[in-house]
Amino acid sequence: MGSHGAPLALTVGDPSGIGPEIAVAAWRLRNEADVPAFYLLGDPALVAARASALGVEIQIAETDPANAAGQFADALPVVPLSAALVDAPGQPDKQNAAGIIEAIDRAVMDTFEGRAAAVVTCPIAKKPLYDAGFRFPGHTEYLAHLASQRTGSAVMPVMMLAGPELRAVPVTIHIALADVPRALTTEAIIETTRISAHDLRTRFGIARPRIAVSGLNPHAGEGGAMGHEDERIIRPAIEALKAEGIDVFGPLPADTMFHARARAGYDAAICMYHDQALIPAKALAFDETVNVTLGLPFIRTSPDHGTAFDIAGKGIARPDSLIAALKLARRLADVGGKSS
Repeated sequence: MGSHGAPLALTVGDPSGIGPEIAVAAWRLRNEADVPAFYLLGDPALVAARASALGVEIQIAETDPANAAGQFADALPVVPLSAALVDAPGQPDKQNAAGIIEAIDRAVMDTFEGRAAAVVTCPIAKKPLYDAGFRFPGHTEYLAHLASQRTGSAVMPVMMLAGPELRAVPVTIHIALADVPRALTTEAIIETTRISAHDLRTRFGIARPRIAVSGLNPHAGEGGAMGHEDERIIRPAIEALKAEGIDVFGPLPADTMFHARARAGYDAAICMYHDQALIPAKALAFDETVNVTLGLPFIRTSPDHGTAFDIAGKGIARPDSLIAALKLARRLADVGGKSS
């Protein structure tokens, strides 16, 4: 897309959450934390009011993407939305749905059209969007829909939790644990791993990524003594991926694949369900772990936490994960630009 030198597009997320204040905090730490240039898609008045309520002095520049990078050193660049936003910290409101979605739409469009290098999203909550008629399961699925609309091709998004100690990818995500064995398929493992390997090469700059695959059951099933999914579903996927030339191995017992010595042997871990991937990722580096969506035709990162309505407006939200998300987005955009 020829956009790797452009600023990052940061969406405000749900403005009733901590999105506006962590964006302000990240900008204020721009020099100390070496935060790359970004612009916030949101409401300049709301951002200013939130900063004032928290006792934070900040310069805000109402701007457009083309001029944002040049203003970043002296003011937080905010690109205004058409839709109005209700400023009510801690009180999610379906009236904000139009603005939340507009920010996402415009960030994606800016990235496709080269005005932004990547999309970074502040957290959203599903219920206020559902109450307003939003019909997608979540943020990631909506981004995949936008990508498919733009490219005319089907897109399979893959969630990666990327931290300084571990990159972990769950094959199944937001489903009940009881439903995982039925949802898990050889094809899903193959496609998830294939997309992960591709993006590790083209965006993370790892020439030949080493990929570890977990088992589903304790001890990876122990030869069928504790479940048959590991041999019947997971192992055939690994063999098929090896035949494609992907450096993949497993299935591994999940209880022994995340200690330091084991992690030194791979670049990413493919896990079978949500908590199998997210627990070690968050336990190792909660404040520095970033949610990265693989498989999209643009780069998208997000802080690895939710809207935090319970602490919104209290001035205690930490911007660490957002800063990590911004820095990773910048690095992925730069690596992708060099490799394209």
